Amino acid sequence: MFDLAYAMGPGPGGGGGASAGSAGSGMILLWILIFAIFYFLLIRPQQKKAKETRNMIAALKKGDRIITTGGLYGKIAGMDETTVNLEIADRVRIKVARSHVAGVVQAADRPAEEEAKEDEKKN
Repeated sequence: MFDLAYAMGPGPGGGGGASAGSAGSGMILLWILIFAIFYFLLIRPQQKKAKETRNMIAALKKGDRIITTGGLYGKIAGMDETTVNLEIADRVRIKVARSHVAGVVQAADRPAEEEAKEDEKKN
């Protein structure tokens, strides 16, 4: 019974027809292709967004209206290297880490009307 199973299998040399060298190079090309796909679809966009966030945090200045990652809106009353003093109401200030600033709502040197016009143009 086992003789029939062995008779149907490939010969002692592997007998696949393809040489071992071409199969190995095909696998290397496949891995390179997979890495390239991951790089262009996952890694590169993430690095680009992180760079934009770093530039935005570095460009913060007193008077900017910002939003934090926790959802608090406020105006920058002061800052140092690692923290931002955020005025969220009259005479109510909190200290927030710079890394928790999600975005600038309104820059200090631009009036709200100009930003509203730009938002309308984008939509």
